[in-house]
Amino acid sequence: MFRCCAPVENFPEQFRIYSSLLSVRDYTAAQASSDLQVCMSKNLTCCTKKMEEKYQVAARRDIQNLLQTSSSSLKFLISRNVAAFQETFEALIWQAENHTNVVLHASYRSMADQAVGPVRELFTDISLFLLGSELSVDDLVQRFFDALFPLVYNHLINPGLSDISPSYAECVRSSRRDVRPFAAAPGLLADQIARCGVSGKLLIQALHLGIEVINTTDHLQLSRECRRALLKMHYCPHCQGLTQSKPCMGYCLNVMRGCLASMAEIDSHWREFVHSLEGLSARMQGPQDLEQVLLGVHTLLHDAVGHAQKNGPRLSAQVHKLCGAPSRRPAQSVSIQHSSRDSIPLKAALSGSGDSLAVRRRDFLNSLRLYRTFYGGLADQLCVSELASGDGQACWNGTDIVK
Repeated sequence: MFRCCAPVENFPEQFRIYSSLLSVRDYTAAQASSDLQVCMSKNLTCCTKKMEEKYQVAARRDIQNLLQTSSSSLKFLISRNVAAFQETFEALIWQAENHTNVVLHASYRSMADQAVGPVRELFTDISLFLLGSELSVDDLVQRFFDALFPLVYNHLINPGLSDISPSYAECVRSSRRDVRPFAAAPGLLADQIARCGVSGKLLIQALHLGIEVINTTDHLQLSRECRRALLKMHYCPHCQGLTQSKPCMGYCLNVMRGCLASMAEIDSHWREFVHSLEGLSARMQGPQDLEQVLLGVHTLLHDAVGHAQKNGPRLSAQVHKLCGAPSRRPAQSVSIQHSSRDSIPLKAALSGSGDSLAVRRRDFLNSLRLYRTFYGGLADQLCVSELASGDGQACWNGTDIVK
């Protein structure tokens, strides 16, 4: 005797989520399938046209949920590393700023307090640049050295009992690009930051692009033929009372490869995306090693200030020619220069950072390589791991149960 469909409450666990979608009153006694569009059978059926339509919705929802579940680990891998790389960038900048302040305070104590502000602004601008702001690296570096020169001139080249006046300091600042007190240091620093910074920005932008690709494929638009094929594979057996059947492997592969053909077309682009990230990571070494460049800023600045101090007489004469004799503040407005090293709230240096950025890139790429063939093999993966019947087990071939 033909066994008609069981109510939803007796379905296997994976179908219970549709209990609100498929109501018990939609089930009928066995009947001919003449009004069905997809789940037609030579046997009697317990599905109505209304049930078939609801199964169609359920089949589409099934595959969308399955796609999102399958890509969730890949999406999490990339999202987690976007945040991790940004945190690493910020930690490196924090450490580089700290080292710079420590070195300036140790070597050029008289100006170190006043240099804290320009140093902070420099590294804040570098941080904004790395995290996506459209800042000119050359402009931010030149602006820093413009602000630094009056301090070097006032405290190291032409020191006095009081600070130079604001108007004279502005003239000194404006003369910096003409007298070139720091030699090639500004151009060198700008070039280093631009080279390594662009690579860092590209890395973050590429990972965001990867997330966008995953989000797009997670919400794949299924064709009418695909939706009908999924309905036939997943739910038409239920119309014959076969609520626990699974599709045969060959049948599943045929349906899923057809439905996910557009994803297979993404495969070559995804492989190239992974390859490009590998190439980008390989270039982020040596002169383009962000960690090496940022943690070397303090050395470059120390040498640049030393160069200006060494050439003090020449620079003083040039500034005097452009700005006149130094004009100083009245004695009562002199700002107090602290000599104690403890006066600057220096941050504790980060320890054990090593090649943290390089190690993080390496670990991320090793994990990402496992997903190199993700889109090309997705249909097969879903059938093998989720959808199809195992070897030697009875399975649904689209018409009946076979072995």
